[in-house]
Amino acid sequence: MLTYGFLHGGISHILFNMYGLYLFGAEIERHWGEKRFLNYYMTCVLSAGLAQLVTASLSGAVYPTWGASGGVFGVLMAYGLMFPSRIILPLFPPIPMRAMTFVMVYGAIELFLGVSGTQQGVAHFAHLGGMLGGYLLYRRWTAGSPRR
Repeated sequence: MLTYGFLHGGISHILFNMYGLYLFGAEIERHWGEKRFLNYYMTCVLSAGLAQLVTASLSGAVYPTWGASGGVFGVLMAYGLMFPSRIILPLFPPIPMRAMTFVMVYGAIELFLGVSGTQQGVAHFAHLGGMLGGYLLYRRWTAGSPRR
């Protein structure tokens, strides 16, 4: 359930995942420390894998799943929760927006693509599972602490 997160479907797949991990994960890791960040990331990878297994078993569309994308989506969720008002400029569309807005838009796009069946072979529900697992763990860690 974890090793699939270290496999990739090509050089562009790993480059985009590592770029996202660098952009959003570096600051979170500085804030949390290596051990907590690794725990969070691996939880997101695990929740992404579980979401993909559940989705595949319900839909009957079984295909190999690989990549760190679910973990990266979880890291993106943590970034949006930790720094919601930070302005980021995504590659596409190149429109400045708040981090939490970007997270919500990206999540909505993944949900639409997953439900519509667009981009067959992309594990959209694994991405969403990584975001959900990250959200739940983040909320568990911050339960009882004052909100910003």
